[in-house]
Amino acid sequence: MTDKPVVGFIGLGFMGHGMAKNLATAGYPLWVRGRANRAPVESLLALGASEAASPRDMAERCDILHICLSNSPQIEAVFRGPEGILAGARKGLIVIETSTADPGSTSVLAAELAAVGGHFVDAPLGGTPVQAEAGQLSAMVGCDEAVFDQVRPVIAAWAAKITRVGPVGSGHKMKLLMNFMGLSYAALYSEALALGAKTGISPQTFREVIGPSRMGNGFFETFMAYAVDRNRDAHKFSIANAAKDMRYLNAMAAEARVMNIMSGAALHYYAHAEALGHAEDYVPMLSDHVAALNGVNLAEVVAKGE
Repeated sequence: MTDKPVVGFIGLGFMGHGMAKNLATAGYPLWVRGRANRAPVESLLALGASEAASPRDMAERCDILHICLSNSPQIEAVFRGPEGILAGARKGLIVIETSTADPGSTSVLAAELAAVGGHFVDAPLGGTPVQAEAGQLSAMVGCDEAVFDQVRPVIAAWAAKITRVGPVGSGHKMKLLMNFMGLSYAALYSEALALGAKTGISPQTFREVIGPSRMGNGFFETFMAYAVDRNRDAHKFSIANAAKDMRYLNAMAAEARVMNIMSGAALHYYAHAEALGHAEDYVPMLSDHVAALNGVNLAEVVAKGE
């Protein structure tokens, strides 16, 4: 027996599996629900987790329920309907939503959960799948202070840095700002690599100069691990998710009546790559796309520069 709350986890993808694994190893009674890929589910069952029949089933069993999905329509789907979370929610249920979501949708779902006595916490993630497996993510949390005190020990099982940003919805807004910066960096790096290739500066030289400078950072390192080293798995975040996040960011800016020229420009790079069938490529592969738009085969340029 344990005095720890019963926790649940819906969405066992690149990030979710590691997070759920760390909850299990921290001793939390764990219920999981995956999708078509059975491998992460079986991995967690081997650690002692139980498998729920539906989001409703999980809401009926759990004290704190995590969601880690790709977009707001998927999140809304697990909340609503006869087998959704809201159908099984009881007073006091806490739902920690860790996806990168539309803040407008977040506010609506939070109100629907509150109407049945539950509490919504938006706690989107910063970090990579490797950090998720290691329990070293960051969490940007939006919720009431009293609820934050309840969920902080649970979040600490999978996050090394936990920041309460403000009330419900604040976490998702902060994450969109973070992704706006990172995804715009990717577009900027892609343009710079293409321009360098056209003017005689190799990607290797570009990395050698920028990496150790004040303009280098962790994102630059993983981006260049693909652009230069051609490591496809250096940063496993899809073009489709990037385009989605930039759409949410641009919608947030429109709602706030803020001019957002740079985010609009970055969005169009991802939307273009997506439209050409590259939705499942990873973000650093945008460098190949932008190079090709300028008549450059970046892989060939890298090979010649070695």
